[in-house]
Amino acid sequence: MSYKNFKVETDADGIALVTWDIPGRSMNVLDETSTNELEAIVKATTADAAVKGVVITSAKEAFCAGADLSMLEGMNQAYAKVFKEQGETAANQMLFDQSRRFSLVLRSIETSGKPWAAAINGLALGGGFEITLCCHYRVAAENPKTRLGLPEVKVGLFPGAGGTQRVPRLVPPQDAMTILLKGDPVTVDKAKALNLIHAIVPAGDLIKAAKDWIRGGGKAVAPWDEKGFKLPGGPVFSKAGMMMFPAGNAIYRRETYDNYPAARAIMSCVYEGLQLPIDAALRVESRYFASVLRSKEAAAMIRSLFLSMQELNKGARRPKDVPPTRVKKIAVIGAGFMGASVGYVSARAGLDVVLIDRDQESADKGKAHAQKVIEEQIKKGRAKPGDAEALLARITPTADYAALKDVDLVIEAVFEDRKVKADTFAKAQQYLKPDVIFASNTSTLPITSLAEGFKDQGKFVGIHFFSPVEKMMLVEIILGKNTGDVALATALDYVRQIGKTPIVVNDSRGFFANRCVGRYVAEGNEMFLEGVPPAMIENCAKMAGMPVGPLSLSDEVALDLGLKIMKATEADLGPNAINPDQKKLMVEMVEKQGRLGRKNSKGFYDYPEKGKGQKSLWPGLSALQPKQLDPDTIDIEELKQRFLVVQAVEAARTVEDHVITDPREADVGSILGFGFAPFTGGTLSYIDFMGTKKFVELCRKLEAKYGSRFTPPKLLEEMAAKGETFYGRFAPKKAAA
Repeated sequence: MSYKNFKVETDADGIALVTWDIPGRSMNVLDETSTNELEAIVKATTADAAVKGVVITSAKEAFCAGADLSMLEGMNQAYAKVFKEQGETAANQMLFDQSRRFSLVLRSIETSGKPWAAAINGLALGGGFEITLCCHYRVAAENPKTRLGLPEVKVGLFPGAGGTQRVPRLVPPQDAMTILLKGDPVTVDKAKALNLIHAIVPAGDLIKAAKDWIRGGGKAVAPWDEKGFKLPGGPVFSKAGMMMFPAGNAIYRRETYDNYPAARAIMSCVYEGLQLPIDAALRVESRYFASVLRSKEAAAMIRSLFLSMQELNKGARRPKDVPPTRVKKIAVIGAGFMGASVGYVSARAGLDVVLIDRDQESADKGKAHAQKVIEEQIKKGRAKPGDAEALLARITPTADYAALKDVDLVIEAVFEDRKVKADTFAKAQQYLKPDVIFASNTSTLPITSLAEGFKDQGKFVGIHFFSPVEKMMLVEIILGKNTGDVALATALDYVRQIGKTPIVVNDSRGFFANRCVGRYVAEGNEMFLEGVPPAMIENCAKMAGMPVGPLSLSDEVALDLGLKIMKATEADLGPNAINPDQKKLMVEMVEKQGRLGRKNSKGFYDYPEKGKGQKSLWPGLSALQPKQLDPDTIDIEELKQRFLVVQAVEAARTVEDHVITDPREADVGSILGFGFAPFTGGTLSYIDFMGTKKFVELCRKLEAKYGSRFTPPKLLEEMAAKGETFYGRFAPKKAAA
């Protein structure tokens, strides 16, 4: 029998080699066809007496990248249809049967009576790794780049084809929970040390090693099907188990604040499953999987963190009629912390970088930053000594603007001041070749007005990086009124070259990310002035799903920079554009108390010297509060809502202002750019999944109590009246360039 996604060849010894190779795709993914064909292959090889054993491998560079999550999205749509037509019981049964099917296929490999060996030639993630776990023997090709793991929790799901049952039966419980709850893939060496795989061999010997195991009498029984099998960490209700699970619950709460149903389900699956025989345990896992799959958190996270991010990374917003560009050499003007970091990530991606500053010493400092970062990577084992040499050779620090003559792209990263930027443009323009694209890494100043100091505004674009550049995956590309398609395409191609995710926004003060995150920081200040205890402000923000509290974030950004932006906004737009009480607070902190944030080790927090303890809230804060509220009288749920609603309503305003034209960019941008509660799917998904009508009602309630920052824009009121969603009204164009 022939298959579309697999090739099956049986050798003279009766060993069937099953090679996975989906036509027209660079990577294998677990889709409907692959599941059907794998099921047929298991049945055929089990029934064929001539087949003595099976080796499964891949013809691609990777083994499998995981499940096709659009298939899971389709299952949710089918669930909604059956629910509407036949009711909840029928819909639940349909979803349970569908989501359990792959688990049963994998279990049939394990119980086929024929030895199965997984020859893991490269990356194996999610459902792909679960296939290898059900094989009786797992051998991986030697490759430092290969990663194995179960990252489903990062998109609101968990391994639903046996992962939560097989991993804790192979690996000590604490390691198993780390693998499942963190979702970070491991190297083949780590996988072997953990007992997730049996052997590592040179790539050329991979298939031979797998076949040799079968020829040598490899056993067709999984360890947990053997009589007398003992769990690696002992029974759940043993001394070791009791040290693990109660503490695990506390850590789970601390890390997630119970916002992630998938993480909670993992805890339950492992705890319940380890007390049961494997078949009953797999059934428990399938029930939890079907339940999590229909949660709004899973739907939101799959859409934003997998599907939308994938589409944006593939160039969903790239002008289609501009031929692909490949930036080979860039110049970064301004070798301070931000500029030096942009230079580093560009050199890391293989680009030649000219780093320009006012004098040679300043430019050299920028290159020294790159050296420090790469040396830290080498210490952590994430880079080799040779990488440092090659990377640093690509960075040329200089004070001479004439070095701009042969670059393809210029990124200006000087001080956030109009005059300084205008002077930089004037100095640079005389040396630029005719087709060069010029980008400003401004975080707040409108691009259209900055472009006025540039002779060809069509070649001027905003490229806003987030700090720290080495870690932050988002880049905001800002279109000025006159920015041309070639400038946009070049900016997008460059961002993809350096391995970051781009969003495209139209021009306005603060663009998208800073407008929303500015509201978050300001809300923290408002609560502070209302008399909410600072620790409660920080903790409630994290309970709402934010990665850091607003006071801590203010310190990271720098309080003096916040005050500078406030003063610039007031100068440009008048006194009504800012809150005078918040300005007074910042003036007190910065100018009177000299507290600038983390950079001078004192802001809302006190920062001890490195290695001398953790940061702590400054005891003098309470003296700056006009009044102090009794914490027992404060509504915690309302504080949490305020943090999310104030950002989401601002995101809705950016849609009304045409700053955001594609809801995917607001959602992905809000999660990657400032950590907006990932379980919501992002700022606009938060509104969509709540329902626009309900969200507007919540805005009105908060507006009545706290003022106009919660006033819903007209667009949102109109959408609420019609029962519309952002993804319905502004449906993204799916085709990628």
